[in-house]
Amino acid sequence: MEKKEVKFEEKLANLEELVKKLENGDIPLDEAITNYTKAMELAKSCDEDLKTAEKALSKIVNDDDTITNFDEFSEEK
Repeated sequence: MEKKEVKFEEKLANLEELVKKLENGDIPLDEAITNYTKAMELAKSCDEDLKTAEKALSKIVNDDDTITNFDEFSEEK
């Protein structure tokens, strides 16, 4: 069975929902621990997604189709 790739926005919405449940404090300890663990996994996954996006967006395609990192491009100016 194929594992469905969950979009960043879905992960973030799930994370926000788990945080609300944890902040409410009206859940049993075992459920709170499970939710906390899931929330930490989602937070890590979202962070990785953001870092990947940042790397992709930090590159500039030059007129000759070469790629330059944005940091290098801004230092030249």
